[in-house]
Amino acid sequence: MNNKRRFAFIDVQNTETTTRRVLGFLVDWMKLYKFLKDDWKCEKVFFYTGIDAGDLETQKEFELLIEGGGVVRSKVVFSYKNRNKNIKIKCPKCDYKFNEIVDMGYNRKSNCDVDLTVDAMEYSGENTEFYIFTGDGDFEYLIKKVVKKGTIAHIVSSAKRIKSGPRYSTSRFSTKLRNLTQEKGNPVDFLNINNLKVKIKKGI
Repeated sequence: MNNKRRFAFIDVQNTETTTRRVLGFLVDWMKLYKFLKDDWKCEKVFFYTGIDAGDLETQKEFELLIEGGGVVRSKVVFSYKNRNKNIKIKCPKCDYKFNEIVDMGYNRKSNCDVDLTVDAMEYSGENTEFYIFTGDGDFEYLIKKVVKKGTIAHIVSSAKRIKSGPRYSTSRFSTKLRNLTQEKGNPVDFLNINNLKVKIKKGI
């Protein structure tokens, strides 16, 4: 490892969803924190997460990270209703047309993007190296900005594709970030989080 100052920024919700849904394991955040401090020599490790009101187990988990030296930016998770879909259906026997309302359910959100962006901009510059744990394309602009300031950036996620239908597949790693890591001469690279599985997975 070189002598650059290293910092890790972890989009907890995005990372947890990626490892759980795509790779089949849960992250032990304390193990990840220790790995980043001991193996990758990160000066500071930032966690950005939403916590459900009353979820004392998760709250305690991140309190322990704070006690151990981690930086946790947390917000209460809130739910919002997705707009229902109105689908027109035609009966194949009588040609009668009618509308069917499909309940699209709820989404859960705890937006910490601004917090991550502000912290990353504060620590970016010459002689710095970032490990950014996310597959969210919304961070493309931030990563470009810190690179312009002289920071070397590593995006830690999974590019594995999963089936979303008979002919389709999707990835948790956005096209924007994928393209960013493939630009010629750009100091942004991709690190596969699955390669860290043995060291950071939660025991069940």
